[in-house]
Order: sequence, then C-alpha cells, then structure tokens
Amino acid sequence: MKAIKKIGLAILLGSFVFSCAPRLKPNGNHGLPPGQVKKVTGAKSAKQYAPGQYKK
Repeated sequence: MKAIKKIGLAILLGSFVFSCAPRLKPNGNHGLPPGQVKKVTGAKSAKQYAPGQYKK
C-alpha cells in the first residue's frame, strides 16, 4: 500500500511540475514571415523584421 501511495504522489508532483512549464509563442511578427510583415506594414525593406537583423 505504501508503494502505491509513493507512486501516486510522484505522479501527482510530476504533473504539477510539468503543468507549470512556460509555453513558447512567436515573437513580434505573430508567426508571419518577414516579407508578409513588410507587406502589412507598408515598409520598403523586410530586413528589420528578419531574425538577427534587429541591431543593424
């Protein structure tokens, strides 16, 4: 009986830990590719919306 309680407690604690994991979501472009964001905003270049091009 003690083993069943320990297993149940381990499963319960594990579910608490994994339910609190952060969810990843797309950043600023709402999941759109840089060219599509350029069309929506009316910009002349998609460079500022491409990943890795923010500091340039």
